[in-house]
Amino acid sequence: MPEQSHPLVRFLDEQGALTSSEANESCAEYAAEVDEQLLRRCYEEMVLARSFDSSAAALQRQGELALWVPNIGQEGCQVGAALALRDQDWVVPSYRELAIARIRGVPWQDIIALFRGTSHGAWDWRATRFHQYTLVIGAQASHGVGFAWGRALDGASGHGDREHDEAVLTCFGDGATSEGAVSEAMVFAASFSTPNVFLCQNNGWAISVPSSVQASAPLAKRARGFGLAAYRVDGNDPIAVYAAVRSLMDRARKGEGPGFVEAVTFRMGAHTSSDDPTKYRDDDIVQRWARRDPILRVRRRLIALGCGQEFFSEVDDRAAEEASQLRSGIRALPDPESMDMFRNVYTEPHPLVEAEAQWMREYLAEEEAHHG
Repeated sequence: MPEQSHPLVRFLDEQGALTSSEANESCAEYAAEVDEQLLRRCYEEMVLARSFDSSAAALQRQGELALWVPNIGQEGCQVGAALALRDQDWVVPSYRELAIARIRGVPWQDIIALFRGTSHGAWDWRATRFHQYTLVIGAQASHGVGFAWGRALDGASGHGDREHDEAVLTCFGDGATSEGAVSEAMVFAASFSTPNVFLCQNNGWAISVPSSVQASAPLAKRARGFGLAAYRVDGNDPIAVYAAVRSLMDRARKGEGPGFVEAVTFRMGAHTSSDDPTKYRDDDIVQRWARRDPILRVRRRLIALGCGQEFFSEVDDRAAEEASQLRSGIRALPDPESMDMFRNVYTEPHPLVEAEAQWMREYLAEEEAHHG
C-alpha cells in the first residue's frame, strides 16, 4: 500500500515514543486524556482481542465455525475507537469489529454463534448499543445515518451536553468506500447534520484489490468533499484513533455535523477464512507492517512509563484463560430453535410473518404428533 501524501495524525510512533506535529494540534486535547491507566486498558483489550481472534481462526480450521473474519493488525483502530466512545453512544459495525464488540459488552458466545451458523445475531443491540454485524458491504453506512437521524429527531443529541447527548459511530473498510451506499450516506449525513462519525479502517485491501487502485487520493479528502470534518490518522496508534474519534463524536453530538476518520492500518491476515492473501501480495509488505504492530507499540510505551513484567504476564494469563473458555465452550452452544427465524424481523408485528410463523408452529406440531 503506497504512502499517500496527506497530514497524518500520530501521537505514538513505531518505537512507542510520543510525537508531535501540526496535524495533531486540533485533537491533542483528547490525546492528553490517554494516561497510563487508559493505555494499560488499551493494551489489555488489544491482547485479548488478538487471542480471541487467533483461537476462533483455529476453530474454523477445525470445522467448528462456518467462517471467520480475522482482525489481526487492526486492534489499534478498534480499541482506540471503542475507548473513545461515551456510554450513551451507538456503534453500527461491519463484520470485522471484534474488539469494539467485546468492549461494548457483546458476549463471546453471541459473536461465535453468528459465525457458527446458529444465530443471525444473538446479542441485545439495545443493551450493548452495538448493532448487529452487517455482511452486505457498505450497507451499514446508510443504516447508521438513518439511525442517527432518528435519534436526533427524538431529541437525543444537540443539547451541548457531552455526558448525555448521543452520537453514532459507523464502521467500514476502505473497500466499502467504492460502494454507492457509502457516498450516499455521507451526502445525507452532511445535508441533515446527523450525529454521525464514520470510521474507515483503511487496511490496504478490499479482499485482493489494493486501496491504491480504489482511490487515487486519501479517503479523508473524499469525505471533506462531501462536507464532513475529517482526520487521517495512523491506525496502528490507538492514541491517535482515540483522539480523532472522540473529538469528532463530541462535535457530532453537539449538532455541529458529521465526521470521518480514515485510520490507516494493515490487514495482517486474510480477508476471511475463505481467502488466501499469498496469491495477491508479497510477504515483504506483511513483514514491514508487522514492525508497526499496535500491540508492540503500546507495550514499548508502557515499559518506558515504568510498567513491569507482572502486568504483561497478567494480561497474557487472562488471554490464555479466555481462549481456553472459548475452545471448551463452543460445542456447548445451543442449536437455534426453529421459531427463532421469525423473531426480530420487523419492529412491529407483520401479518405475513405471523402467518408464516403460524404455519411453522402447525407443521412442527404435526411432526411431533407423528414422530414423538
